[in-house]
Order: sequence, then C-alpha cells, then structure tokens
Amino acid sequence: MRYLIVTGQSGAGKTACVRFLEDKGSFCMDNMPPMMLPKLIEAFDTTPTKFQVVTIGIDVRSGELFDAQAVATMIRELRQRGHQIDTIFMEASDDTLLDRYKETRRDHPLTQEGLTLMQAITEERTRLQPLRETASYVIDTTGMTSREMKKSLNKTLGNMADSEPPFRAEVMSFGFKRGLPRQADLVIDVRFLPNPFYIEHLCRHSGLDEDVREFVLGHPTTQEFLAKYKDLLAFLIPHYREEGKQRLVIAVGCTGGAHRSVAIAEAIGAWLRELGMATEINHRDLVLEQARWTTPVEE
Repeated sequence: MRYLIVTGQSGAGKTACVRFLEDKGSFCMDNMPPMMLPKLIEAFDTTPTKFQVVTIGIDVRSGELFDAQAVATMIRELRQRGHQIDTIFMEASDDTLLDRYKETRRDHPLTQEGLTLMQAITEERTRLQPLRETASYVIDTTGMTSREMKKSLNKTLGNMADSEPPFRAEVMSFGFKRGLPRQADLVIDVRFLPNPFYIEHLCRHSGLDEDVREFVLGHPTTQEFLAKYKDLLAFLIPHYREEGKQRLVIAVGCTGGAHRSVAIAEAIGAWLRELGMATEINHRDLVLEQARWTTPVEE
C-alpha cells in the first residue's frame, strides 16, 4: 500500500490536490487529525481493499492537534518501519495567497488565533517548515489558475495513483413532458423528427424495437442530424477531458421519451462504444410510457 500525505499552506491548492488524486483512484481522507495516521495505516495494511493508494490531508486546520515537527517525526518513523509514504507539500507566494483569500472571502485557519490574514500566512509558513523539509514533492502554485494547477498536478503526480479512470459517458433518453433531467451536461431536443406515435402499428412499440428504430433512423433528416451531432461530440469530448471532467451525461429528449429519443440515444451510445468509450445507456421515461399504453382509458 502506498500512502500520500498532502500538506502545505492554506490556499495553495491542497484540496485540489486531494480531489485530483481521488479522481485518479486513490482513497482520500482530508483534514485528518495527525495522531490517527498510524491507526489508519494499520487498518489499511490489515484489511483487504481494492485501493492501492491512500491519500491523507494533514495541515493546520487540525488546530491544537497539529504539530508539524511531530508529524514529520511520525512520518520518518513510519517510513523506517517499511511503509511507503510520500509527502506532497503545496505552497504559493504571499501575494497569491492573499489574492485567493480575498477572492473566496474565506478565513485563514490561523486568523482564529487573532492574527491578521498576512500574519496568519507568515506564521503558517514558519510552522510548516519541518514538514516542507521532509517533503517528497514540493508544488508551487504561485500565480496559477485552477486549470493551470490541474495541469501541474497531472504533470507531477499523474503516475502516483492508480491508472486514471476512463472517461465515461451516459446517454439518457427522456420525455420533455416529464421535465428535464437535472444531471444532464448536454441536452438535445429531437422533437423535430417524424413521430412514430402517430403511426398505428408503431405507436405501442418503442425505440428499442426494430420497426420503430428503422422508422426513426431511416429518415434522411435523422442521418444528417446524427452526423452533425457526432461531429459536435467528437469536438467537445477532448475539451471536457482536458478540463478534468471524468463523466459526460448526454440527454436526448422527445415528447414522451419512448420512441424518437430512445432510438437516437441507442444510436449515439453505440457510436461512443465503437470509439472505445465506456458508455451507459438509460431510458428514463420508457417504462412510464409503456405503462400508460396498457392503462385502460376511463370513459
């Protein structure tokens, strides 16, 4: 088991670092009281788990429970016992930290001791020096935007956790009459396509049935639309991945969510799978529509 200790200055990007490693497949625990570290390591060393890397955030937020010199000594002792422990120290310039705190309007942990923001930054830098001296990696985020910080973390820490999880897509059909799916990243309205609901021998079939699928996908308008939409997805997906997004939810809507949207969602999902992308296809309203078809109409 490999252990990563994320520490450093408040506002330097520790939370972003922990989240980055969590996305890479690491088990993460942030703001853990330092005295729990040996027990946590013992628990992971004696319990079977799928995790290969454990990330632990330790810093001055623990208040009286945090002593940088004691934590540094603890880490050295654990390493001497054979545990694989790396320390990641995050830091930034005073001006950068001041700007970030002014932007977020959050309080520095040490201002609770009656210090001004600048005094708190200076005091924290001094207190953390013993941990900085034992760090395996020092990452300076001075002047970095959130996007630049992610790129820096990927460059420095990209191989430290499990292999990066694949980009995943979920393609969902739905009916507009039951509302938009809140989890959707992209929503496309296919109500411009001919509606099988108004064709007697198709109305009680769904987009999963061959006859409805052939009706929907066989129209030249559908083929032109799919070609254009695939081009759009091929353009967007690499940019989503570059921004650190791991999952994309594509929602395809028609009136009821049983015919056109189902057929189109299946076609898009099949295309994404052909590209080698892990893809899940769901039909939110199909069962509800099918139940409505079999419900007797009250006179």
